[in-house]
Amino acid sequence: MRAVIQRVSQASVTVDGEVVGALDIPDGEHGLVALIGVTHDDTADDAARLADKIWRLRILPGDERELAAADLGAPLLVISQFTLYANTNKGRRPSWNAAAPGQVAEPLVDAVVAELRSFGAAVATGRFGAHMQVSLVNDGPVTLILDTDQR
Repeated sequence: MRAVIQRVSQASVTVDGEVVGALDIPDGEHGLVALIGVTHDDTADDAARLADKIWRLRILPGDERELAAADLGAPLLVISQFTLYANTNKGRRPSWNAAAPGQVAEPLVDAVVAELRSFGAAVATGRFGAHMQVSLVNDGPVTLILDTDQR
């Protein structure tokens, strides 16, 4: 599994003019947006490891050190993003062959969300398979790429 994590001061996702997920972040605080991609050989163990990494990743500002969403109870917005597995090595048209099909990917994205919620996280989501408009203010900017294949 692959994730792009962004530290944000606000974020929402809209489908067909309706806000389907948004972070409630008090002024001066932060949350995380996680764009999640799934490939063919990903498993529930990958989803659990990825959720744990996202929840405990120390990229939020604290008084004396960087803190994790787990330390602050920071909210998260999780959005499926098959394009994270685009192959652009040949030509100008990306290949999506490395992205898992929806029937494989959706349960694993759901597993990441469920695991985060089991930690006590407030998690908003996009809508799997929908055309979404994501609005966010990346604070820092801080953007990281996580990949369960890189152990």
